[in-house]
Amino acid sequence: MIYNFYIFDKQGNLLYYQEWTRLKQSGITCEEEAKLMYGMIYSMKSFVNKISPTDIKDGYMHYKTNKNALHILETSSGLKFVINTDTAATGVKDFMNQFYLKIWLEYVVKNPFCLPEKPITSDLFKAKCDEFIKQSTFYGGIKSI
Repeated sequence: MIYNFYIFDKQGNLLYYQEWTRLKQSGITCEEEAKLMYGMIYSMKSFVNKISPTDIKDGYMHYKTNKNALHILETSSGLKFVINTDTAATGVKDFMNQFYLKIWLEYVVKNPFCLPEKPITSDLFKAKCDEFIKQSTFYGGIKSI
């Protein structure tokens, strides 16, 4: 099950956010939540890079708790794609790579009206993103936690 999805630029600005089956609201604005999410990702990446016995080279990281998982794909240009899922989600790394190739490159990079450093306002991108997410094997309806 997918709960929500963030896209950040290399400076940590929120470019896109969407949620599907979120069961609990945070009680803060979307902008405040995005800043907290980016700060947490930045801190965790820094911590893991310092204590890890190997280098993280492929740009994909995930963190799992007993109830959910946070998946992060960072591109060479510094974009960060972040998906929160339940712990049963599998194949998320491949899914995120496909999202980058099929949705991001096609509907943002190749769109002259989408500026890479500005929030995404394209209705076509939003529709394709939603369609792509809902086609995934781990998209699902609300279940009790």
